[in-house]
Amino acid sequence: MAEDAPVALCQRHLAVAADWAGRAFGVEDVLPAPCLACGSRVGVRYPSGWVCAYCEWVQGQVPDEGGQRIRVNVVYYIRLDERVKIGTTGNLGQRMRQLWHDEVVAIEPGDRTLEQSRHVQFAEYRLGTSEWFALSPAIADHLHRLSVGAGDPWALYARWVSEAVAAHS
Repeated sequence: MAEDAPVALCQRHLAVAADWAGRAFGVEDVLPAPCLACGSRVGVRYPSGWVCAYCEWVQGQVPDEGGQRIRVNVVYYIRLDERVKIGTTGNLGQRMRQLWHDEVVAIEPGDRTLEQSRHVQFAEYRLGTSEWFALSPAIADHLHRLSVGAGDPWALYARWVSEAVAAHS
């Protein structure tokens, strides 16, 4: 028996009850990214997904089409075979649907100015006059430094978009 439990149940049955309550009523926790509607970081986690604890916005829903479009400028690095494209966009998902690539390797906040400086930085590996570069040790090292601690580039981008929406709310 757990001495301080609100009901007289053994540890095993308390754990079963807690699991059931979590599925039925959710578990309050920190959202993976700020709420798109209000900017809150507190959410309720259900087996089906997250809901903002403050305004009940469903995590992952896209703001209404009529709403203000939030632009988050990033420099992206995509790989296709042994080549890397260094480009920029304000809408990563839309841009990636337009390009052939094996994976989005990394992203960093920035616009055309940063993109152009990366092109100059890696000019010796540039393939012709394109935005494609040979995957060199220098570029691989840069990509590794961008990726350390960042995790999945898509999750990072989603967080940046969410923060931008919250800042404009």
